[in-house]
Amino acid sequence: MSNKRNNPAVDETCARIESVLGESDAYRKVEDGLYVIKQGSAYVMVNVLPWGEDRAVVRCAAQVLVGVDRSLDLAWDLLKLNSMMRFGSFAFVPDGNRIYFIHAILGGETLDAEEIVATVAQVALVADEYDDKIAAVYGGRRMQDLLEEQALS
Repeated sequence: MSNKRNNPAVDETCARIESVLGESDAYRKVEDGLYVIKQGSAYVMVNVLPWGEDRAVVRCAAQVLVGVDRSLDLAWDLLKLNSMMRFGSFAFVPDGNRIYFIHAILGGETLDAEEIVATVAQVALVADEYDDKIAAVYGGRRMQDLLEEQALS
């Protein structure tokens, strides 16, 4: 669904993202306002969302693990990790027992190329760094593992 008539900041943000990331072999446009970028073992979903009628938000999320053993210890460990992150945070989604690393930035006219690249890179680096560490303690499978299993089947 296009936001062309609804929110010019969304359109401007999408154009900027496509311009900045579009030359990379790791970049794919899924649909208007939704992109995926592969870096290391992480896949970062970049979603441009309207914020009111004249602003936009860029939400970057990397699935760290799926099928994690849910526990109070896991919740505490994710909260401790969140307190140490420069930006972004870990989130647990009960559907599929998934862990994500997520960060959002403002879109629109103030969004610049360096901010887009830095945000996507940092989200991917954190997901890539912590997927093995968290899986070693709580189980689960990395996004890379899931995709390789699907490709082989």
